[in-house]
Amino acid sequence: MANLLELTRQGDPGTIVDESQLDKIQLQNPQQLYELWERQHWSAHAIDLSRDVDDWLAVPDDEREYMLWSLSSFFIGEERVTTQFSGLVMAYEDQSEEAYLTTQQVDEARHTQFFARYYDTVFKIGGGIDAQLERVREHVNDAFVKLFDEALVDANKRLIADPSDRDAKIDFVTTYMMVIEGTLALTGQHTITRSLEERGIMPGFVEGFRHIATDEHRHVAYGTWYLQQAVRRDRSAAERIQAKLAELLPVAAEVLVPPGHSLDEEWELFGFTRSDVHGFAFQALSRRLKVIGLGVPQLV
Repeated sequence: MANLLELTRQGDPGTIVDESQLDKIQLQNPQQLYELWERQHWSAHAIDLSRDVDDWLAVPDDEREYMLWSLSSFFIGEERVTTQFSGLVMAYEDQSEEAYLTTQQVDEARHTQFFARYYDTVFKIGGGIDAQLERVREHVNDAFVKLFDEALVDANKRLIADPSDRDAKIDFVTTYMMVIEGTLALTGQHTITRSLEERGIMPGFVEGFRHIATDEHRHVAYGTWYLQQAVRRDRSAAERIQAKLAELLPVAAEVLVPPGHSLDEEWELFGFTRSDVHGFAFQALSRRLKVIGLGVPQLV
């Protein structure tokens, strides 16, 4: 019954896989990811939410509280990554990477639009995106603020100050694609979507969230590709990636804790136990690190 930090401590301590094996792993490059983006368009304002309005009224109060907590983290998180992405766009290294990175910022804005529409239509929390975000901030914890309002913002500022700073780019990609999207967002999307599908409720949300997950798999694919290339280009990049992960994984573990609970307590959310949630997050991260050429960073 381990949490994310305990699982990380039990993992392979920061080793790098055999380089001959690493060379066999070929990831989609930015040009291929851009072309994939063109084939995967969807509209945040075209999804039918009429059934969701009725389903939400039937959700028990305690489940509503947990869902609003979880989705508030996504809503604010999408706004944060939309507004804190310009530095990475500025740090492109060729035209294909520039084209792909601009699509990712569009994706994040589209996700924010979806949540704003959903909150207005289904949860009846309106007043425009700025007012909605201000209201739902009451649901996020201190760890969320530290990760999204401090670590992500600082990483973006460093890139804006010097887009050619490779170390700053590695830090940003690790923070954003590995921790925020690859560890936290994909875990939340898996648990919430599966729970709602199994219960046969809120189909509009499930449809939108599945589109969001598809987008974010592309984003994480870019981050995995970039960090793999960085490690191949300069083996010292491996130490930098793992140092950033060691700094942020304890924060990410706290972000996953529901209100009224602590990291070490057992809890259940959307039918998933703490071990289910943290185990999925750990596996999602460790698989991508292996592709990059890294083991799990050693935490003390």
